[in-house]
Amino acid sequence: MTDEESNSLEESRSHLSDINNYEPDFAVETKTEKLLCEPKRASEMTDEVVLAKARAAVEWCKHATEHARTLGGKPWSYVLIPHDVINASATLDGLIAAFGSTAVAEVH
Repeated sequence: MTDEESNSLEESRSHLSDINNYEPDFAVETKTEKLLCEPKRASEMTDEVVLAKARAAVEWCKHATEHARTLGGKPWSYVLIPHDVINASATLDGLIAAFGSTAVAEVH
């Protein structure tokens, strides 16, 4: 991550200001994108606090992507993953397809 991207991350935290002390579990960088990955207990996937954090993280990713594009950087996406689907045969691409930003937006 470049210094400019790091500064952008700090500035964009304001989009999460309604969620006190929010920090994603994992930041993952692939050849084509950057991801905020948030594994959660399956029973918590519809919890209002979890969903509020997910919505805020999706919004943050939109702003981070806009900024990254001005620097020629990679887009950001958010992935909220139920714990019970994480196993040795799960692939990152499969988890993104099933639980990425679009799936989160559909939950409300």
